Amino acid sequence: MPNLHDDQLSMSLEDDWPDIRDAVAKVCVRFDNDYWMKLDHESEYPTEFVDALTEGGYLASLIPEEYGGTGLPISAAGAILETIHKSGCNAGACHAQMYTMGTLLRHGSEEQKQRYLPAIASGELRLQAFGVTEPTTGSDTTQLKTRAVWEGNQYVVNGQKVWTSRALQSDLMLLLARTSPADQVKRRSDGISVFIVDLREAVGKGVEIRKLDAMINHNTTEVFIDNLKVPPENLIGDEGKGFRYILDGMNAERILIASEALGDAKYFIRRACEYANERVVFGAPIGKNQGVQFPIARAYAETVAAELMTKKAAALFEHERNCGAEANMAKLLASEAAWHAGDSCMQTFGGFGFAREYGIERKWRECRLFQTAPISTNMILAYIAQHVLGLPRSY
Repeated sequence: MPNLHDDQLSMSLEDDWPDIRDAVAKVCVRFDNDYWMKLDHESEYPTEFVDALTEGGYLASLIPEEYGGTGLPISAAGAILETIHKSGCNAGACHAQMYTMGTLLRHGSEEQKQRYLPAIASGELRLQAFGVTEPTTGSDTTQLKTRAVWEGNQYVVNGQKVWTSRALQSDLMLLLARTSPADQVKRRSDGISVFIVDLREAVGKGVEIRKLDAMINHNTTEVFIDNLKVPPENLIGDEGKGFRYILDGMNAERILIASEALGDAKYFIRRACEYANERVVFGAPIGKNQGVQFPIARAYAETVAAELMTKKAAALFEHERNCGAEANMAKLLASEAAWHAGDSCMQTFGGFGFAREYGIERKWRECRLFQTAPISTNMILAYIAQHVLGLPRSY
């Protein structure tokens, strides 16, 4: 083993955390395509699946041991999410709990951490909703319209959020709101604050949640906020610094979403190869045809490359290095690898790919989301152009 300088990093080229991967796979095998197909048809939340992950401690992997979690690094959390998706399941119902609580962990007070994190780790509380996106501002978060005004001894919040996933299945929500008008701050990212909202108390008393019917069963909602009263102890960190607080967690989010996309890509490639070897047409397996082989092979190459970038981003993150470019590129490359693998799998299955009983069309719809959320492909390209290549800012 060569001696490494302190400024050098190393990363495994093999599947890391094999014990965790095996254990998660054993949980996932209990939730087959019939389970997900039924939920998809009824647009219901996978409560049993989330409970099983919670009981195994997997959703508390990034919470430090002192707060009841397992205190694992982000590569372990990525292995959990990748395995879930590689197994044909979907972590969209609960993955936010892994990275959303990072804002609380890094910037919350000790009292807030003690109050919430142990209960989140045990599953007693769910922190799975993040009220950020708004109907009129979309990705331009600094221009959000939701306002939190100090009145007497509390904040009063008014506004609207959209695409707030899992709000109906969450006890707590992180809420981003402007505490200083945009025309009264030096930088457009100033004057925005982040709050913890206890939805158990707020719903019906200033908060209304409406389910959004979408292409995939992602349990997403609209949240309407009307004179919601929020006590000062629910403000995370300093007033007006909320935007930079949530930015801190975005690299973790990118890495974890990239891991999910890698799992999807591997699922599609495995299913496509199995079917191409089994399906006989014109007297031979269809996998013999280069028109079937080549798209799968290309998707595999893209997946391996995306996996290396994801591992690099995770290694940098774990060593507290700047990993903004790598995290964004990992998410970009993994999401595109998953989409191309899904497309090749659909094409390999032909007409049967559209039959719900095979599970391919469900996963195909699910992985398309990664091209748009939690950050779109074009936003990542703009980031790379400006911050890596030194090109003029485009927006």
